[in-house]
Amino acid sequence: MNQIQTLQSARAPQVVALVYDGLCTFEFGITAEIFGLDRPEMGPDWYRFAVAAVDTGEMRAHGGLRFHTDGGLELLAGADLIVIPGWKGRDVPVPEALAQSLRDAWMRGARIASICSGAFALAGSGLLAGRRAATHWRYAAHLAELCPETTVDADVLYTEDDRIFTSAGSAAGIDLMLHIVRSDFGADAANSVARRLVVPAHRNGGQAQYVERPVPLARETRFSALFDTIRADPSRRWTLADMADAASMSERTFLRRFRDATGTSPQEWLRLIRLDLARQALETTDTPVEAIAADLGFGTASGFRQQFRAEVGVSPRDYRANYR
Repeated sequence: MNQIQTLQSARAPQVVALVYDGLCTFEFGITAEIFGLDRPEMGPDWYRFAVAAVDTGEMRAHGGLRFHTDGGLELLAGADLIVIPGWKGRDVPVPEALAQSLRDAWMRGARIASICSGAFALAGSGLLAGRRAATHWRYAAHLAELCPETTVDADVLYTEDDRIFTSAGSAAGIDLMLHIVRSDFGADAANSVARRLVVPAHRNGGQAQYVERPVPLARETRFSALFDTIRADPSRRWTLADMADAASMSERTFLRRFRDATGTSPQEWLRLIRLDLARQALETTDTPVEAIAADLGFGTASGFRQQFRAEVGVSPRDYRANYR
């Protein structure tokens, strides 16, 4: 008997998703897809799903969608899991009725999960004080300033701390929701849902968010040929002198103009390009790690592993496993 079948006698957990005017459509869609979709293969005790209105009157989501809900904040009193799919804005106050309902729910044992900017609703309810939390990397500094008692981790996909769950930017919500499914129903169930979504079944919460790195500004076409040359030959031992010579500039001029164009130094840009090429190789090929390290100019496999883990948060092997 598999892990899914053995849980069929458990009480179906009640999931309540919050909706509000200006709802983040994608974040809500993640929640509804994972918890609200009929999944007969999971048995009768799969999640029950309801939608609770934060605001009164007509509510529109991004894109113009209108919502009909199952009730208001009173639904939170019966929830086993409450999901906050984003929030109206990082500086938008949390209504006291919502804040109190969230606090009451947590006090009686409910779990509360936020996706992306939903962490600001938790912060405004006082539920992040003394806890570790994640949000989109663009909002992390603001959340840390708003909640000095919270340990804001700008580099991870999601966190779990005493029944409070938070995720990074929008798509990381999928990883968090699958983590919750795995905790409730086991790996078989999480893998089944992931296959239906056509996404990796498991990405560790400690895996780094993929922050967009500085790229050349469109007007700086003078470096285009150099960038193409470096990408085509990443294993070469590129020195500052080599790059300046390829760009037909003095080292001093090259260094200044390169930083103006990319926001970083040539050597840091080269390091990030190599790591990006390594990620692509791990995602799409079976090339051994040792060969990737040599082909991309990392020197040694151990040096590559160390740099990759420092940047991404997981080992090359674990990263590759997400795509298999």
